[in-house]
Formats: sequence, C-alpha cells, structure tokens
Amino acid sequence: MTINTKQFGDEGEEIAVELLEEKGYKIIERNYRFGKGEIDIIAMDPETNFTVFIEVKSRKNLEFGDPVYAITKNKIKQIKRMAELYLYDKEIKEIDCRFDVITVLLRGKQKPIVEHYVNAFM
Repeated sequence: MTINTKQFGDEGEEIAVELLEEKGYKIIERNYRFGKGEIDIIAMDPETNFTVFIEVKSRKNLEFGDPVYAITKNKIKQIKRMAELYLYDKEIKEIDCRFDVITVLLRGKQKPIVEHYVNAFM
C-alpha cells in the first residue's frame, strides 16, 4: 500500500515533533495557515526561549538529493513571510525568534534519519 504525499509529510512532521519534544521544546502550534501559506511547526526553545519557526522536509530516498536542498531561496522567502503574518495575526510586537529546518529521510522499515538544522537561515 502506498501513502499519499500529505500522509507522507504528516509522518515526517510527527517524527519532527517527537524529536523536538525529546529536546524539551514546547510545541506552540502545528500547521499554522494564513492565506495560502503554512508554517509546519512553531515551538519554544527551552534553552533560549526563542520562538522557533520550523520547516519540515521529508523524503523516501535521496533520488532528488538530501531533503535540506528543498529549502530554496523562494521557500525561505515564503517561510519568513508566513512568520511575519503569524506575528501580525497573534498581535506579537517584540519577540526573539529564529528559523530551523528538520529533515526526515524515511527508509521503509529502517529507522528514519532525522537532522535538526538550528538557525538554518536568517
């Protein structure tokens, strides 16, 4: 049985949330939508108290390269715009924040390979 792209992405996000919770992050929101855009995960870093906007990229294999390479200049621009809209929507004026990326390589029955890129871009 094959799973669709949304189910696949959801599985990767679940793994990312588990990793963040293991590290002590507090999940503030998942799949925040504003207009046509989305932020996968918004969390609080327990060590810095930064609000972290997190993009999750999942892949089944490396046929199209490491999932981190899916974070293009346009994707970064979109994520930053969504973060601005989130802050506007929630009426947050002052906040320390950063952008992280979590990549998940799902390899069938093998344990997934998960990488957390802290402060991935500015």
